[in-house]
Amino acid sequence: MSKFILSAFADEIDPDLKVQMDVLEQHDIRYIEMRGVYGKNLVQYSLEEVKEIKKRLDDRGFKISAIGSPIGKIGILDDFEPHLELFKHTIEIAKILETSYIRMFSFYIPKGDDPAKYRDEVIRRWEEFIKAAEGTGLTLLHENEKGIYGDTAERCLDLLTTLNCDYVKFTFDPANFVQCDVETYPHAFNLLKSYIAYMHIKDALYSNHSVVPAGYGDGKVKEILTELYQRGYEGFLSIEPHLGNFVGFSELEQGIVDPNLPEGGPKQFGIAANALKKILSQIERRE
Repeated sequence: MSKFILSAFADEIDPDLKVQMDVLEQHDIRYIEMRGVYGKNLVQYSLEEVKEIKKRLDDRGFKISAIGSPIGKIGILDDFEPHLELFKHTIEIAKILETSYIRMFSFYIPKGDDPAKYRDEVIRRWEEFIKAAEGTGLTLLHENEKGIYGDTAERCLDLLTTLNCDYVKFTFDPANFVQCDVETYPHAFNLLKSYIAYMHIKDALYSNHSVVPAGYGDGKVKEILTELYQRGYEGFLSIEPHLGNFVGFSELEQGIVDPNLPEGGPKQFGIAANALKKILSQIERRE
């Protein structure tokens, strides 16, 4: 039996942590993939400030599913040493927040250049991350993202197999693959399924790369979650709305859009959360 645990990028609801937790509570979600809070990226806070954030989370019974860090989201030609120091700081933040996961990337490749040209440097930098995280008990999650080395399924697999590290795993983001014109399922999923330790719930359209609620795009979110469910996946499904006023908003069926919610982050989050819950109820009913 699979165990899906819902989490979310709560900074898309509101910068204020209290508002984030209030809205998540309404959706019975008790985990946050923390990227930004109070208008600042989490990794920019001092450890003392992070301890205060942890206290506020504890007071409300919230936990952190992962640090939604920007590590690896710099150019491959940018100076690496300060970034490595930021990663070491992020490790200390993860310890304070009592999470096992840090979400990371594999560096932006200069536009128009062949990513293969920078492969060795990507591997070298990731080996430095691995060394820094050794013995911490943390798992480093590489996410596929447009424009980085690991933006295709093949290059993600290349990175994961070359590093061959038991605490380097994969965060599968269907929308990001769609935005790179990669087939999410079965192609990317089958290549990467043995490394998937975490899911981002985001969907998109091949036609214009716009982000839509889960199940309304070309990301095959339902098919992916169905197979994970059948495989006994136990882990997080992290909702990342990224919605805006997408085409087809008015076409969403009843139950997905809550008419009582004000415009803005809480409403968009509600749409994203309800779309995922609809898929999960369909999967569970099939059992």
